[in-house]
Amino acid sequence: MKRFAFGLLAALLATTAQAEPMATGDLGLVIERARGSVLLVDQSDRAALARIEGLGDLSHASLVYSPDERFAYVFGRDGGLTKVDIVTRQVVNRVVQAGNAIGGAISDDGKLVAVSNYEPGGVRVFDADTLEMVADIPTGGKTIGLVDAPGRRFVFTGWDNGETWIADFSGPEMELTKIKDMGENPYDALITANGRTYITGLFGEDGLTALDLWDETPEPIRVLPGYGRGQQEMPVYKMPHLEGWAHTGEEFVLPAVGHHEVLWVDAATLTETGRTKTYGQPVFAMARPDGRHVWVNFAHPLNDTIQVIDTVSKQVIHEFKPGPAVLHMEFTPRGHEIWISVRDADKVMVYDTHTFEKLREIDAESPSGIFFTARAHRTGL
Repeated sequence: MKRFAFGLLAALLATTAQAEPMATGDLGLVIERARGSVLLVDQSDRAALARIEGLGDLSHASLVYSPDERFAYVFGRDGGLTKVDIVTRQVVNRVVQAGNAIGGAISDDGKLVAVSNYEPGGVRVFDADTLEMVADIPTGGKTIGLVDAPGRRFVFTGWDNGETWIADFSGPEMELTKIKDMGENPYDALITANGRTYITGLFGEDGLTALDLWDETPEPIRVLPGYGRGQQEMPVYKMPHLEGWAHTGEEFVLPAVGHHEVLWVDAATLTETGRTKTYGQPVFAMARPDGRHVWVNFAHPLNDTIQVIDTVSKQVIHEFKPGPAVLHMEFTPRGHEIWISVRDADKVMVYDTHTFEKLREIDAESPSGIFFTARAHRTGL
């Protein structure tokens, strides 16, 4: 009997020794919006590893990662919250928590996942392990700009009422703080990497509004009020995304609504420092991790083009056309490459960020968002 037991143990140890360990730091997920799937990709090999299906409507989807980078929480347009294991490459849990969702966030300790909803509105918060709901926060309308903040907090804003709410889960009971008069129709928001400054863009008026979250009683701070005054506003074909904001160290670079330009704002004083004319209406303005260049893509019908802006001169230094419907960009963590989803070409394209050379094309079905696991360690992503 002992001989059999030792033989079984030896066989198990041999199997374990032969198993290839899987590290997650080099991986990422690409949203395939048309088929309700995500594509698992490897940065170093510039290759797709697997397709994970059954995630519902991903026509406007985003995701966040657990602190250990193993699990992705995917927020679908249909209100679905799906937990994906990128090691086993499968869906491990899924709940449809609302009728129409618009993104989410994970708490700094990785224990809570929050989802921002259009229908029925408000924010719902879930246990990251079980996906059981732990809080339902109705806001009376569409909720946008949901981000995580240090101290087990979530910050979000109402489109209809122009209020920003802070939900604090650091104690035994959730505490809510409401800040009024943020502006007309806030459409998206961002938070700085240190968790101090929350900025929401306004669709109903020219300008943005900031909050200093280090202040015990944060008050709205108007940023670039009336920045389009005197200019003819153009039709807005796609709302800009502030989550793809650029922070170059000393300045924010923000897409203007209804104008062909990006706006430069001093990060300390929140005053304008410049403007750069662009090819079209910017959607994402994203800084390379070292802050030297900002990459910008554009709304339909000019969404086949990318421009690269030098942050010293504030001038466009490179322009190219990856293909039809460039939707999203993601830098590798140190910024030596950028991955670009080109939806209507069914491709993800990889470029060298210094030479602008195309390095690889990866087949993907209607790709949109690209999310590398390094996001697990950054506030607000």
